[in-house]
Amino acid sequence: MQFKVGELFCGPGGIAMGAHAAATEVGGVDLRHAWATDYDRDTCATYARNVPGASENTVHEMDIKAFAPMVDSLEAIDGLAFGFPCNDFSSVGQKLGFKGDFGPLYAYGVHVLRSTQPKWFVAENVGGMRSSDDGVAFRKILADLAGAGYTLTPHLYKFEKYGVPQNRHRIMIVGIRNDLDLKFGVPSPDPYLGVDVSSKTALEVPEISPETPNHGFSKITDRVAERLGHIEPGENAFNATLPEHLRLNVTGATLSQIYRRLEPSKPSYTVTGSGGGGTYVYHWSDNRPLTNRERARLQTFPDSFEFVGKMDSVRKQVGMAVPVQGAKVIFKALFQTFLGETYETISPNLERFMPELDDSNLTAESAA
Repeated sequence: MQFKVGELFCGPGGIAMGAHAAATEVGGVDLRHAWATDYDRDTCATYARNVPGASENTVHEMDIKAFAPMVDSLEAIDGLAFGFPCNDFSSVGQKLGFKGDFGPLYAYGVHVLRSTQPKWFVAENVGGMRSSDDGVAFRKILADLAGAGYTLTPHLYKFEKYGVPQNRHRIMIVGIRNDLDLKFGVPSPDPYLGVDVSSKTALEVPEISPETPNHGFSKITDRVAERLGHIEPGENAFNATLPEHLRLNVTGATLSQIYRRLEPSKPSYTVTGSGGGGTYVYHWSDNRPLTNRERARLQTFPDSFEFVGKMDSVRKQVGMAVPVQGAKVIFKALFQTFLGETYETISPNLERFMPELDDSNLTAESAA
């Protein structure tokens, strides 16, 4: 069974690498890269360098508004993946939803679905999307995706339960074209109960060679190193016992991840791609932030995956990505669904957001 895949908002390739790993593991699936697009130059270069079948000719560095109208002229696809930008739905930030610059961008995914009618799609966003505007925005997104002709299975995945050494919770929406009469089942986390998802194992087994790409150490000030020396594993700059001269002049942040150290026996907290001082994820014993390669390990990228760009650009790419292992779990279940294979499933936890479809729901294409 062959699937040619296109990807919008492709990022550095976490979804694509997970999909290819799943195809290899399942067998019977010939997964082919058709095309991908992202607006960031370094991100596109990373994707083209690492994803099987991708090249500078098939990875398009373009604004989605310019790319969407040209999709019909590209190679036909059987599957579409898109992790549409989450900034306006994130629990961190202004939570603008559809009123922000990024919130409406999902509509370009709907446009491509209507135009190309692939057999399936996988869409990703942050867990905060379900609470944006009291769930109205999420219901609208689901209605528009379903209205493009797809049976949906939305689910909030806690990736640390699926072999990812990081507490990363993301909504994944799997859609299968209605005429195929197939229903995706959410894969159970039970097969991963024995997997070691501790930060220590992720970062130390195997040991990272100094020659490994993207393993450069960030420079930090003596003051930051001194502050970290007073913070225990799992603590942050606001709940640790710090001398007066090392305290931060910020209030109301007792649950903050600022200068928070990892706990070696537990999964990491969520790796992000942006933020100023104190947001870089910090080693449990060394007084330093993690390297980009260590962050990539928490995102389950293989050490052979080389990110393109300067240190800040790579940090952004790593933080925006879908964990490779998390994507692999979902694509493995999707491919097994198409192959007619059985696998252990659980009930979807977001079906309450599925709206009744009517003509008023089907307006996403006009937004694109």
